[in-house]
Amino acid sequence: MDKAHIMVVDDDPEIQKVVSKYLTEDGHTVYPAMTGEDSLQLLQKKKIDLILLDMMLPDSDGLTLMAQYRNKDKIPIIVVSGKGDTTDRIVGLEMGADDYLTKPFHMRELSARIRSVLRRAADDPALSPESGSASVAQDGAVIAFGEWIMDCARFEVRHKTGDVVPLTSGEFKLLHALVQAPGRVLTREQLFELTRGEDYGAYDRAVDIQVGRLRKKLGDDPRAPSLIKTVRGIGYIFIAQTQHKAAS
Repeated sequence: MDKAHIMVVDDDPEIQKVVSKYLTEDGHTVYPAMTGEDSLQLLQKKKIDLILLDMMLPDSDGLTLMAQYRNKDKIPIIVVSGKGDTTDRIVGLEMGADDYLTKPFHMRELSARIRSVLRRAADDPALSPESGSASVAQDGAVIAFGEWIMDCARFEVRHKTGDVVPLTSGEFKLLHALVQAPGRVLTREQLFELTRGEDYGAYDRAVDIQVGRLRKKLGDDPRAPSLIKTVRGIGYIFIAQTQHKAAS
C-alpha cells in the first residue's frame, strides 16, 4: 500500500499543519484530530489505514487511546511523542504501537516509517484478511497446547473455555513461530526475522517486549513457565506439548 488514509492525532496546530501538508503532497489522505474524542469519532466515520498518535492530548492520554483503538480494529499505530526515553518507548510498544518516533523529527524519516509500517500491514493477513499468501494463513492448522487452541486459518487463539484472547498480529506471528518449533531454541534474531521482516529495525528489544505481552495474555509466569521459556543470552523455547490437526 503506497498511499493511505492517515489520521493525525495531535493537539499542536503547527504540527498538524506541517504533517498534513507534507503527507497530502506525498499522496496520502489526511484526517486531523485535535483530541482523543475527535479521533474516536473519525474512526466511526472514515476508513483509516494508519494512525499517527501523540501521547499527550487535552482530553486523554495516548496509552488509553491506543487500547481503545485496538479494541475497534487492528489499525497500525505510530506513536509520535515528545517523550523519547527508553521507558516511554517500551511502554508504547507494550501497548501495541507498531513504531515510535520522537519529536522533533524529520519529515522524510516520518514518511519512511509510514511506508515501512504500511508495507508490513499490507503483508500481514491479520490486517488484510483477503491476503492468502502469508505462511500463517496457508498453514490452516489448528494447534492445541496447554489450555489454548491456536486456529491459524482464523488468526485466532482461544482458551479451552472458548474465550478468545486478543492478540496483535505481531504477537500471533511470534506465537506461531514458537509453537511450530516446540522443544527447539529460537534465537531473538530468528524470531525477529520471522515476525517482523528484515526491514523492521526500530528496537533491539522488540522480540523481548512481544514475548512479555504474550506471557501476560496467556497467563504464563516467566518465573515458572509452562509455555515459553527464556534461554538466557540466546532466545526462547516453546516447552508445552502441541497437537496439530487440520482445520475443520
